[in-house]
Amino acid sequence: TISEQINAIASKYSGAVLLQKVNINENFDYFNALLVNTMDEEGNFIELGGEFPLEENEHFNKLSVNTLMSDIQVPTNVYNKDPDILNGVYMSEALNDVFIGNFQKDPTLTWQYFGSSTGFFRLYPGIKWTPDSNGVVSFDCRNRNWYIQAATSPKDIVIVVDVSGSMKGLKMTIAKHTINTILDTLGENDFVNVIAYTDYVRYVEPCFKGTLVQADLDNREHFKLLVEELHVKGEAKVKKAMKESFRILADVTNGQGSLCNQAIMLITDGAMEDFQSVFEEFNWPDKKVRVFTYLIGRDMTFSENVKWIACNNKGYYTHISTLADVQENVMEYLHVLSRPMVINHDHDIIWTEAYMDSVLPNTKELFKSKAHSLLLMTSVAMPVFSKKKETLSHGILLGVVGTDIPLLEVMKLAPRYKLGAHGYAFLITNNGYILAHPDLRPLYSDGKKLKPKPNYNSVDLSEAEWEDTEDNLRTAMVKGKTGTLTLDVRAAVDKGVSVFASAIFYVKNVKLLETLLLGESGHGQYMFFGNVSVEEAELWSLVYPLRTYCETDIDPHHRKLTQLQAVVRYLTGKEPDLECDEILLQQVLFDAVVTAPLEAYWTALTLTAPGVDEGMESAFLGTRSGLMRVIRYAGSEKRVGKRFLTPVDKENLFTVDHFPIWYRLAAENKPGQFFFYVPHDDINKGAQKVIVKWICCNSLCPFIQVGKFFGEIDGSVMAQLLKSGLFKRVTLYDYQAMCKNAHHHTSGARPLFSKVELMQPCNTEYPGFMYDTSIRETNSIIKCGRCQKMFVLQQVPNSNLVMLVVQADCDCSRQYAPITLAPRECNRMKSQKIRRRPESCHAYHPHENAKDCGGACGIAVSLTLYFICLATSLALH
Repeated sequence: TISEQINAIASKYSGAVLLQKVNINENFDYFNALLVNTMDEEGNFIELGGEFPLEENEHFNKLSVNTLMSDIQVPTNVYNKDPDILNGVYMSEALNDVFIGNFQKDPTLTWQYFGSSTGFFRLYPGIKWTPDSNGVVSFDCRNRNWYIQAATSPKDIVIVVDVSGSMKGLKMTIAKHTINTILDTLGENDFVNVIAYTDYVRYVEPCFKGTLVQADLDNREHFKLLVEELHVKGEAKVKKAMKESFRILADVTNGQGSLCNQAIMLITDGAMEDFQSVFEEFNWPDKKVRVFTYLIGRDMTFSENVKWIACNNKGYYTHISTLADVQENVMEYLHVLSRPMVINHDHDIIWTEAYMDSVLPNTKELFKSKAHSLLLMTSVAMPVFSKKKETLSHGILLGVVGTDIPLLEVMKLAPRYKLGAHGYAFLITNNGYILAHPDLRPLYSDGKKLKPKPNYNSVDLSEAEWEDTEDNLRTAMVKGKTGTLTLDVRAAVDKGVSVFASAIFYVKNVKLLETLLLGESGHGQYMFFGNVSVEEAELWSLVYPLRTYCETDIDPHHRKLTQLQAVVRYLTGKEPDLECDEILLQQVLFDAVVTAPLEAYWTALTLTAPGVDEGMESAFLGTRSGLMRVIRYAGSEKRVGKRFLTPVDKENLFTVDHFPIWYRLAAENKPGQFFFYVPHDDINKGAQKVIVKWICCNSLCPFIQVGKFFGEIDGSVMAQLLKSGLFKRVTLYDYQAMCKNAHHHTSGARPLFSKVELMQPCNTEYPGFMYDTSIRETNSIIKCGRCQKMFVLQQVPNSNLVMLVVQADCDCSRQYAPITLAPRECNRMKSQKIRRRPESCHAYHPHENAKDCGGACGIAVSLTLYFICLATSLALH
């Protein structure tokens, strides 16, 4: 369905371009997303800012949108009345009907869009775009991963930058910005390295010498930090740097490369050597490696040399004289790399890595609320190209069409209620990075604000399923194997408070996504349901609100229905067209009938056992089908536990784990035993005091700290319990931690070299503890110096509790705190886990017009260039 929708958009635009014969003049008007609904002082709509009705829409994150019209966004650095923009906008008007038609066919769709190679962005539904605090619209669709990945095949890139003395000042600043912009055009299917040269060659990261590394977010950011430290000195000798670059690209074995497009990006203010021999030795006549050249600065003395290098190696030459020129000129290389694919008319559909829907204009305070920030997306996109025969050899890329899909929608395809209490599904990419997983934590707290981690979308599966030391599971998934794996894993539950082992994994290859789906662990092999009528069930205690029993998004008339309303209307025959999960509904009905007597029993307790309600606030029952019965013994004014489902229970948008923690932990307990669980969150703090006070009989517990690890309260006793074997210590790791890093900062607003503590990704290890139920009691005396203390421990029968009495005459405490691991070592930085290369590659086409290389440059060496090279060579000798 997604393929059909994407194809419909692409075909419509290609057809419009094919038919277009007239140029649009500057009088052509369109809805500019930045200017819509804007009036001048006299109350008239300004140019490109006509009346554009907007209405808040629940389906689009409560943003104000226009579902009857798309509008156009143009970045600040692109002139919104440029003839190319006007022509493209006019031709893309035909997409409105396609957008609306797609949304009517599939109401689960979110944003649909077309990003033009000229820089404009048509978005449906239409919105009002909000600039940043400086009034700048920096969003450029051509910088987005969905555009870049759809426009080009995977690529191996070596960036070569001149750091000789002539590059000092503004030139070096522009060169660094150029490198960073090139790095931003790369993704996890690409490989890269950065070389700096003067009269000798040096790698900006010595650890990466002689190889390519995956251009994931971590490595790209690592390169940017190192590039910032580059300093100019010496005389430029480009020949050695070019030789080294060709050697790197020639050796892409052992997975260290994309094995597709290869290119060298030369950033310099001039080339004076006789460099032709390098290309004769390494690149001619096949010219498998393209060379793109960027002439930095206003001086044009050596422009012919730099241009010649690009034109004779199927690349592209650009001149960058100011910082404002960088973005537009760097993007040219993508159009060149797209030529073979465009000439072939190949419609490759790509799926991007997970990302947060953070580019939407009205979301200045994107992380104001947690619920709003938990919307992870993937984009599906494909290229659009000119089909005109007269321009076929030029391979003209018109742009990229795409749509955003919330990963929550993809994960709904997993049969969640069939997975059992501890079962879960997750998705990974062909590179082994997580798209969705219960243990993915993409946000971190920075004071009162929630922010995305810098590397939230490049978390490897092995960093979540980290007990799979041999990467058996990850390897099977990346290679597309299907079937069953039984692995020994150790999974932390309740944020590491509880630990359990063993799991069975069912692996399924989702072909179109080039990702894989995984289930299940633990309980849930059998299901009970029967033929029960609606009347018998007397619905309705509470249908678990986080479950989806009926699809209410398909028909616009159903969208306002809650799940409970939809279920009732479907079962009573009022809405037979609703798409509902009948097996799940049968289970709910069965559960409703079987559990109905409980409410009468709970109510009778207050009569048969006077005072029982004084020690309880509520009683509840939850079933796997999602039915929940709850009775409150205390009114809201007396209730201390304000919410039944804690925020932890509701954090489901990433994990799609619809079993709350109390359910999962209880299910792991032995049948017939009581399970005690104290939720420790900000809302139920008061409830903890009540529970503890009741257990301690109101007087025996002068000092209580609920929810903390006991080793923090009394480490000496915890150490003795470990020695006795009551607890077994296991080492747990957190590969998604954030640590404070002292960083010296200079700015006009702060004193020189002020020290700022920045949060950055890090790895930590911390202890976990597994309880041995076979030890029913133990006691010991702990000596520390002249002091000693005694403790006695006994199991509380038929529960998960132990009673511990400690003589508190002296403090012999020790702490168990997380340990920050050492920074990434060189071997680990270079290591490349198993990945699967994308199946398609478009690196070459015999009909490509390589003369279109950024300037009027012939293929033969010009006389001017020849004499410059000859004179330089003689002078050096």
